[in-house]
Amino acid sequence: MLSRVADSLYWLARYMERVENSARILDVNLQVTLDSDEAGPDAEKHAWQPILMTLEDQSVFGSVHRNINADSVCSFVTFAKENPSSIWSSLAAARENARTVREYISSEMWERINALYLWLKGAEVRDVAGSSGIDFYRQVVDMCHQFHGTTDQTLTHGEGWDFIQVGKYMERADNASRLLDLKYHILLPHGEEVGGNVDTVQWQAVLRSCSAFEAFRKIYRGQVTPWSVAEFIVLHDEFPRSVRYCVDAMDEALHRISGCDRAHFANEAERLSGRLCAEMNYTTIDEVFRAGLHEYLDGIQSRLIEIAGAMHRQYCEWLDGSA
Repeated sequence: MLSRVADSLYWLARYMERVENSARILDVNLQVTLDSDEAGPDAEKHAWQPILMTLEDQSVFGSVHRNINADSVCSFVTFAKENPSSIWSSLAAARENARTVREYISSEMWERINALYLWLKGAEVRDVAGSSGIDFYRQVVDMCHQFHGTTDQTLTHGEGWDFIQVGKYMERADNASRLLDLKYHILLPHGEEVGGNVDTVQWQAVLRSCSAFEAFRKIYRGQVTPWSVAEFIVLHDEFPRSVRYCVDAMDEALHRISGCDRAHFANEAERLSGRLCAEMNYTTIDEVFRAGLHEYLDGIQSRLIEIAGAMHRQYCEWLDGSA
């Protein structure tokens, strides 16, 4: 496979996963703020600023909007073309990557991504988002699910599909670690003990932002606590949005690409992903908290960046001459 094709498929998956993640976060935050008893500019800023921090868009936001509130944040994260991580920008980038590899993806995949793109481009879509934001973001998530399902069912599960898996799970693991890190260090309620009503609602929001609430409740029957949520989102080996599951799936896809068995490694990307996978398989949540949850998650994010860089050097640089 040509390097440009591998790179486009990888980024196609990352951008589509980013669209879905952003839409789900906004959907959950709209629900939380609707149920909140707090009101006023300060309360609204406190509720919506973490969204910008999660997506690392604060500096760009400040150059476009003066006040932080539901309307400005939703508009910025959804439609702002000057925001490279907005839903619109990510979808446009995903569509462009899909267009450049049309001959490698199925026609059904192209139809799904193009339908979402044309819908968001429509003249009335901003009014729909403003009048019924929760329904709007749920429709975005549903259309992303349709794309992923279509990909699994219509694309040959070969090398191209594996690059898509690497991109999807790389983005998903990064997003889950950022959400959890933000909650633990920034969103702890001021003036209220851990385990209070506000704290519980916020931890439930973290679970819902990862589509993990129902799966979590099937395993943890008691009160929602920081430790149980962290254990589930970071270390659960069967939930498809946990960091551990994503790292394992990513490592498996990398080994399928090279043809090397998972007990060994054929390149630096596999060595790094295999080491991270093995460490997470034998890590307990007690060890994570003793080391510091923030430090652990920050280390995960750094290592994901290292794996992405190593993969790019292996598959997207040395073949550039033949691309």
